[in-house]
Amino acid sequence: MPPTLASLVHHSALRLTVRAGEERLDVPVRWAHVSELADPVPYMEGGELLLVTALKLDAEDPEAMRRYVKRLVGAGVVGLGFAVGVNYEDIPKALVDAAEDEGLPLLEVPRRTPFLAISKAVSAAIAADQYRAVTAGFAAQRELTKQALTAGPEGILAALAAQVDGWAAFYDVSGTVVATAPEWAGRRAARLTAEVERLRERPAPASAVVGPPDNEDRVELHSLGTERRARAALAVGTAAALGTAERYALHSAIALLTLTTERSRSLHAAQQRLGAAVLRMLLAGEPDHARAVAGHLYGGLLDAPFRMVVAESASSARTAAEAADPLGALAEIVESAAARAGESVLVVPEGEQLIVLAADGGAAVAACGEYAMAVEGARSDVAAAREPAGDADELVVGLSAPVGPIAAAAAYKQAEQALSVARRRGRVCVAHEQLASGSVLPLLADDAVKAFADGLLRPLYEHDATGRGDLVASLRAWLSRHGQWDAAAADLGVHRHTLRYRMRRVEEILGRSLDDPDVRMELWLALKAASVE
Repeated sequence: MPPTLASLVHHSALRLTVRAGEERLDVPVRWAHVSELADPVPYMEGGELLLVTALKLDAEDPEAMRRYVKRLVGAGVVGLGFAVGVNYEDIPKALVDAAEDEGLPLLEVPRRTPFLAISKAVSAAIAADQYRAVTAGFAAQRELTKQALTAGPEGILAALAAQVDGWAAFYDVSGTVVATAPEWAGRRAARLTAEVERLRERPAPASAVVGPPDNEDRVELHSLGTERRARAALAVGTAAALGTAERYALHSAIALLTLTTERSRSLHAAQQRLGAAVLRMLLAGEPDHARAVAGHLYGGLLDAPFRMVVAESASSARTAAEAADPLGALAEIVESAAARAGESVLVVPEGEQLIVLAADGGAAVAACGEYAMAVEGARSDVAAAREPAGDADELVVGLSAPVGPIAAAAAYKQAEQALSVARRRGRVCVAHEQLASGSVLPLLADDAVKAFADGLLRPLYEHDATGRGDLVASLRAWLSRHGQWDAAAADLGVHRHTLRYRMRRVEEILGRSLDDPDVRMELWLALKAASVE
């Protein structure tokens, strides 16, 4: 602990006597300063023991002493040492009363005790305290390093919590609590999820001091990562602000957890390379070889129905420093969800795409869907506010139906098809099952389809514009009745011979035979595309 007024009073060599403010002697002393100025306040920083002989003070004037003491208290001076036997044989009553009224400790310094002795005692005590703090900090570093080597992040948290006499929590990249020490701190750590997410939005490294709603702790949050983007976060809860030794321990824990996180990223990169090889074997129709290569790492995933996710980012208009990474965010969310659920997941960045194999019905697939819904909501908010588009316009996801390893190539094709439909419809995520449950008509709204329909039907529209018949309406009625002349003629209110003539004119103008089922199909789709807004 730093020196206090009480420790100076108990210092046998100084022989100090308390004349006022005895109830506040436990205040730490940051320094001892000598000043005979009538107003030394401009030169104070707070926390000083001020030493005076009252050379320039009217120490017997009650009003002057009240003003003097009040200024000292306002400047944060923690105590006043008055040397007797120099200018005054005793401390004037006016000064004693003023100090008592303001609660300022007033110490009588005997003539045989030089101010230099008091300054040396304060300096020595501060140096001893700093030495103890540094020594304790080095001991904490050794213990934390030992735990990092033997027990990983959990051991680091346990050692840190013991060093700061509080609790510690480790959060993954999604802001989810991964580990706490002691275990009872889990609930407190979970209440800080929103603050952790806000911290992650700032470039790393970043820190913040927060307090949970119940104000039980003083909590420090620190982001972890060697790049601008935070990869994890650390929370430390204590009853009071951290001291020097505790601060050493905290900084050591941050460094070790950062190293652990970066090491995990390196292992993760190697795992991704292995996953890419497994994926290529699956797509090449070699599930047995894929299982052999995957071993225990992905073996469980390949033994049960899985879904394939293909995600794509359209980010291209930003600089490298400004570019968002929606695919990276999706990968981290999926992997974190799988890790928490104890699932295997295969995540492979592939150029501008991200390919994911995840257990059907598992937490990873659910997390992917939830993230897509969140992005969809953000996109809607941006559109409603008419603001410039951001990350919400940069992610498109296609999801296959549940398959086994032997059908991996088919699953990839399904996911690609769903991705294409999502892109066309302006959706964030489309599952392959949704393609069959809807209608083909919305697909006809594509500009290329509309252009084809316009080119195919334009000669008929031009003919009808001359007023020499209604070939387009006649063609639509005839196709809708599957070529039944009488029914189609009745719908149009004309004789069937008139309808036959019109269909011959359609064939002549288009140069195509209506006996060809492909021609009838193209004309029907063209008519439908022309009516789709």
